[in-house]
Amino acid sequence: MEFFNISVFDIYSLVILPLLIFLARVCDVSIGTIRIIFVSKGMKYLAPVFGFFEIWIWLLAIGQIMQNLTNFYYYIFYAGGFATGNFVGIYIDEKLSFGTVGVRIITKREATGLIDALKKANYGVTVVAAEGSKGNVKIIFTVVNRQNIQDVIKIVKRYNPKAFYSIEDIRYVSEVLPSNNRIWYKTDIFKSLKWWRKGK
Repeated sequence: MEFFNISVFDIYSLVILPLLIFLARVCDVSIGTIRIIFVSKGMKYLAPVFGFFEIWIWLLAIGQIMQNLTNFYYYIFYAGGFATGNFVGIYIDEKLSFGTVGVRIITKREATGLIDALKKANYGVTVVAAEGSKGNVKIIFTVVNRQNIQDVIKIVKRYNPKAFYSIEDIRYVSEVLPSNNRIWYKTDIFKSLKWWRKGK
């Protein structure tokens, strides 16, 4: 039977190597996606570390492709790993939920209940009276961690389900957020890196 005549080399070239190429691409693209997020958040210590491993893994994968340029079979796994890596990177980003966002809420109704609820939940609030296309409105600003977005949205929908709101990423904040909204990557991690700056 021909099936039992398959050599170890055939198994490696047809199964193991394509899977390694696929996994390498998934890893390097996922790391690359996270690295870009770190760069956008100003995390200058972690981004280079992820960049090193991203390129190192990519070189391993592209090296195997260069050695097998005539094998279109490997191209499929390479491209498939790239596509999957984008999905995995975005999924990891959603699960990490770090970073700071600004939430802008525009309401036509009396917003006292909503404002009080946000303050009670320990979110800093700035309120501005404004004029919309259909009359007077109030604009409510708050800055929170990404992991608290759903909590803020629930409060908005509870007190004013028809309110318009938008969410924007914020790279830096000039003041410390309330204790329950602490930005972990600007406090805990870099406390251990202060020895890098000795003598400055």
